[in-house]
Amino acid sequence: MTPEDIVAFWLGPPGDPPLANAKKWWMKSEAFDREIRERFEETLERAVRGELAAWRESPRGRLALVILLDQFSRNMFRGTPRSFAQDPLAREIAEEAFAAGDDRVLGPIETSFLLMPFMHAEDVVLQRRCVEEFSRRALDHQHEIRENFESSAKFARLHCEIVERFGRFPHRNEILGRASTHEETEFLKQPGSSF
Repeated sequence: MTPEDIVAFWLGPPGDPPLANAKKWWMKSEAFDREIRERFEETLERAVRGELAAWRESPRGRLALVILLDQFSRNMFRGTPRSFAQDPLAREIAEEAFAAGDDRVLGPIETSFLLMPFMHAEDVVLQRRCVEEFSRRALDHQHEIRENFESSAKFARLHCEIVERFGRFPHRNEILGRASTHEETEFLKQPGSSF
């Protein structure tokens, strides 16, 4: 398994339009979750054990690790605590990627996936950073790429508002065995309260 195997699976092979695989990214499908688990679970476990540290030395390697740890884990382990277990490592690698300037050498959609660990963080500072980054990057692009960043900024704002209000994502409480407050329980009854 190489970083390019992961990036091509998620974003499409080199030369494909940037949003060619977009329908895959947000769908809930047991078959797709199973495919990701069968193809990439061993690689995820290697990443968690630190066996893919060499990937952290290049922009494409860091991107692949973030996709693996932040996106694939949510598919592989949907509805379980393991779906969030890799989040701290994904954030750490995303921070490394931005510190190294990877967003200046990767494409805009690739960069958007480097921002996803911040959107998934139960941390107000990272949430606000995510909103700012998506909003700013929308202004740098046109057409479908701009629309993608604007849509991502909208979802980032929704995530941020929840973390600002509760300090966490209440929809994770049951999965993580956390007790919900009365306010969280009432909030979870509303449409759009979970992702």
